[in-house]
Amino acid sequence: MTDQASPSNKSAAGLLSDAIAHMSALVRKEVDLARAEVSENMNRAGLAIGLLAGALVIALTALNVLAAALVAGLAETRLGPGWSALIVGIVLGIIAFALAMKAKNDLKLSSIAPTRTAKNVQRDAQALKEVTTNGHD
Repeated sequence: MTDQASPSNKSAAGLLSDAIAHMSALVRKEVDLARAEVSENMNRAGLAIGLLAGALVIALTALNVLAAALVAGLAETRLGPGWSALIVGIVLGIIAFALAMKAKNDLKLSSIAPTRTAKNVQRDAQALKEVTTNGHD
């Protein structure tokens, strides 16, 4: 009887060793995936910031010209130059605020986080839990 118990124990020990090795490899791969995903997301965010800065410079130049034209056009009415400039300034300020809030929301830290990797880790943890739970039953 001890001969039968011994192969069974070696088999169980071998299976346990294999399972630990596979889990270790899986964790390493998930960490590598997380690093790659964060790097990819950071690169995209950096590119978006660069594009936003370039667009901002060009938009400010265009906005100055258009605002001056609008103020000049409104000044030709009965409003006068002071009120025309105030109205244009307020409208442009509201637009700038709305755009800034949109950009702030798009650049939140959560958009950089490795969401796919987090889902994979949760899936792997659930699978491991099911395997260990079924193994003890």
